[in-house]
Amino acid sequence: MSPSEPTPGQTAKPGFLERRFQLGRNGTTVSREIMAGLTTFAAMAYILVVNPSILQSGGMPQGALVTATAVGAAVATLLMAFMANLPLALAPGMGINAFFAYTVCLGMGVPWQDALGLVLVNGVLFLLLSVTGVRAKIVAALPHSLKAAVCAGIGLFIAFIGLKNGGLVVTHPVTLVTLGDLSSPPVALFAGGLLLTCVLVARGTPAAILISMAVITLAGLWVPDGKGGVLTTLPHNAFSLPASLNDTFLKLRFHFLINDPFKALPVILTLLLVDMFDNIGTLIGVTKRAGLMDQDGNIPKLPQALAADSLAAIASALLGTSTVVSYIESATGVQAGGRTGLTGVTVAVCFLLALFLTPVILMIPAVAVAPALVVVGILMFESVAEIDVRRFGNAVPAVLTLMIMPVTFSISTGIGMGLIALVVMQVGLRIGRSQSAAPADGPPQNDDTGSPAGSGSPTKVTPFTCALAMIFVLHFLEKWIFQLFGHGS
Repeated sequence: MSPSEPTPGQTAKPGFLERRFQLGRNGTTVSREIMAGLTTFAAMAYILVVNPSILQSGGMPQGALVTATAVGAAVATLLMAFMANLPLALAPGMGINAFFAYTVCLGMGVPWQDALGLVLVNGVLFLLLSVTGVRAKIVAALPHSLKAAVCAGIGLFIAFIGLKNGGLVVTHPVTLVTLGDLSSPPVALFAGGLLLTCVLVARGTPAAILISMAVITLAGLWVPDGKGGVLTTLPHNAFSLPASLNDTFLKLRFHFLINDPFKALPVILTLLLVDMFDNIGTLIGVTKRAGLMDQDGNIPKLPQALAADSLAAIASALLGTSTVVSYIESATGVQAGGRTGLTGVTVAVCFLLALFLTPVILMIPAVAVAPALVVVGILMFESVAEIDVRRFGNAVPAVLTLMIMPVTFSISTGIGMGLIALVVMQVGLRIGRSQSAAPADGPPQNDDTGSPAGSGSPTKVTPFTCALAMIFVLHFLEKWIFQLFGHGS
């Protein structure tokens, strides 16, 4: 009998973890949540290497960046865990860090200290939009078909990343992408690992993804990397002391914002839009995959979740890194059974321990993580079945959303294009609609609101949805706007 079970004649008293994270109510256990957290961390541990490497290009000190990345991820994930009780992990966002380093610091010549100041302003605006309920309205403005498309699009996105990282898909000067070299040992190991992961998941094996990662990592000890070594190299020392945060902590400045506000404001708007919609997209995709979203598309504790990632954005600027966002790799933990914030607590602890175990983490090769991304992408893609593609008006926004995400490597771009298409289709179908006949491609289907779709029209859009679409139009035209104000790159 476990300590948590009552003795005969006694009433069970819930433990702290049960009370805090409502494990039984969410159909999960402590061991399952911990395993899910380990799986999520294994899938996103690469950020400890990649983020410092990118931000260093903007002039930031790399040693302090490793610590800032780990601490920022831990703090942000704990905020999400305790405020919203969701299995979401957060870390400095890929894409935003590149924008920070290459566009703002290098392209515009903004010192990284001033760029951090812009990140802080973005975080404060992010928080204001959250506490005033504007961000919740944005989530509500996305129709169910578009939410399903976001989930499926993220699935395609991370599956494509997995195929690319595994070497099965490579660049091509004519066709853009092509099949990789399957005779290459690393690619062959990835392909075998992908099949192993698929079989384990299909069999319902507990911790299937984590098991496959371990198997591939061990196999990498004997698989050549094509550079004279092997894929998995045992570290000389398992432990290392973390670097000091002194070089980045509270080093932000506001000189650029004060001296050149017209040049700074578009940067803040870009950070805000990318941050907002990448987070919303991830929130929708992961909660939907976890079965936490209700049948009407509502996300539990949405205001708390939005406030948590807003505070995380502020914390990232204070620590000295680009904006912290929700990670799509959280879906790997969800697939492993994660349903509550205890998954996030496990991830946060792993990030803090990683400061002392960096050599062990860096031992895991990319080909060991890549199959997990592909499999999770396949699982997330099943939400495409909820999109009524028989109605062209419904299909256009949804299909554009899920197609554009992977090909542009941007969740927010996919959402933006989907919203714009949604509004345009609605307006276009309403013009002269009274004279239009019913479609001849089958009986009328219900749209996302439950009402007949009529002439194949998409879900009815609100003025708020139209406003969001217009904001994205301005965002996509930002280069032209920069040039108009004399700040073209």
